[in-house]
Amino acid sequence: MEPINVFKALSNETRLKILEWLKEPEKNFPKQGAHLPKDVSYKGGVCVGDIQEKAQISQSTVSSYLNMMQKAGLLESIRHGQWTYYRRNEEFIQELAKYFKTEI
Repeated sequence: MEPINVFKALSNETRLKILEWLKEPEKNFPKQGAHLPKDVSYKGGVCVGDIQEKAQISQSTVSSYLNMMQKAGLLESIRHGQWTYYRRNEEFIQELAKYFKTEI
């Protein structure tokens, strides 16, 4: 884990909101998974377009934010056709919580 990358990713209000929204994707993105084929499941994954719509910023900015958060370890993604779905990396977030408790 590179803590500075995590802190950079979380130092933006919109990126922090995205992480919060993805904690409860069913509540915050009720139409999630609408683009997925019926035989494909990505539990908790939310399409970039749905995140962009909720954040009300350009798709290129949202993509940049999501990429930064994924590189920091906070998010996981999977691609299905033309759509990319993101969800929180809960295992990493738990490691981050331990880091805060023991190191900071």
